Amino acid sequence: METTDDAPPQLGTIGVVGAGVMGAGVAQNLAQTGHCVLLLDLSAEVLERARAEIGRNVRFHGFFTGQKGGPPAAEVLSRITFTTDYAPFAEADFVVENATEKVDVKQGIYPVLDRVCPPHACFAANTSCISITRIGGWTGRPDRVLGMHFMNPVPLKPVVETIRGFHTSQQTIDTALRFLGQMGKEGIVVNDLPGFVSNRVLMITINEAIWEVMDGVASAENIDRIFVTCFGHKMGPLATGDLIGLDTILYSLQVLQDSYGDPKFRPCPLLVKMVDAGLHGRKSGRGFFDYSDT
Repeated sequence: METTDDAPPQLGTIGVVGAGVMGAGVAQNLAQTGHCVLLLDLSAEVLERARAEIGRNVRFHGFFTGQKGGPPAAEVLSRITFTTDYAPFAEADFVVENATEKVDVKQGIYPVLDRVCPPHACFAANTSCISITRIGGWTGRPDRVLGMHFMNPVPLKPVVETIRGFHTSQQTIDTALRFLGQMGKEGIVVNDLPGFVSNRVLMITINEAIWEVMDGVASAENIDRIFVTCFGHKMGPLATGDLIGLDTILYSLQVLQDSYGDPKFRPCPLLVKMVDAGLHGRKSGRGFFDYSDT
């Protein structure tokens, strides 16, 4: 991290934990905006898949955004160090953690980050439901921990729900907003309760749509058509669930149910059955809709 008397510290090297859909998207966005990225996953296979996915997405970025130019895929990938080792995180100025939405998984990561990363580094948890205050308690620097709820696909979404934990300092919030600005994004700051703003509402909506399918109220196609044609949404709740990942929807609902002790977050049995069957949505090729040709 470089500093001068007049300018704020420059966030140079960014650690990204987790190379799944969200982690790869964060790493791609960072590399496209000139950052040096350390992309970590425990699996070399997942890292290789992320490398191929990022290269493919960068090549099609102009097609999806209508923007011409931008660095070529080879240049973007050259800015990313793919690693299964935490040791390079000793150089990280800022870390974005994207592990799966399970408390026990995330809880194992933060003590390691706390030990390896430099004292000035801030940790951003990319979570849709888990309390940021709770995550901060797993570190010795809760004032430097906040939430960043990125949306999928990360490079195409301009806004990030940014969550202030109980101990998160204003300096950390300022650093995070500057960090997002460097990525070409805006952060909307909200306070910490599980689910925050977006998923406390969205998870119930998707879950209720699944209940409607199970109860035979309407087909998945017609439920989504009502949201698209009547409300003007870009996609219906079931297609949104497929995009997020039905396994992630299930884990999020379980976290919300445990956190609030409120039965309104009880996962629909059909959702549980589909996740058990491996129907996780787009990433598995089939959810409420078929993506085998995409």
